Amino acid sequence: EMQMPVLGLGHVNIVTRDLAGTKRFYKDLLGLVDAEHPPFGPGIVVNWLADEAGRPILHLQSYDPARHNDPDAPTTGSIDHVAFDCADFDAVLARCESLGVAARATAPIPGAGFRQIFVTDPNGVVLELNFAG
Repeated sequence: EMQMPVLGLGHVNIVTRDLAGTKRFYKDLLGLVDAEHPPFGPGIVVNWLADEAGRPILHLQSYDPARHNDPDAPTTGSIDHVAFDCADFDAVLARCESLGVAARATAPIPGAGFRQIFVTDPNGVVLELNFAG
């Protein structure tokens, strides 16, 4: 039987009409930092955000009507949610409150060994923040 090759989240690409606001949201809430990225084609505006180890995990891309409104182009539809493994439940919950970000925290999940905080980014993408312990 083949072992699962997935080791963790590679990255998530979010298309946004508000690149600056989306970037600020993720930097303020999760402490992500700007990351280097390769050059993209003309008119493609991106910003990659990395974790503290420098791994780029969020690829933010500016909305482009010519590219994203093509009725013949395949689409993934809505992103239901993106999950992140996190540390320090209380600090993240406090940060949400200080930033005015609506958050729904769960009690420890019986048998699962973790708690969660759910928030929604400026584009309607739900984030599931998971905390071990």
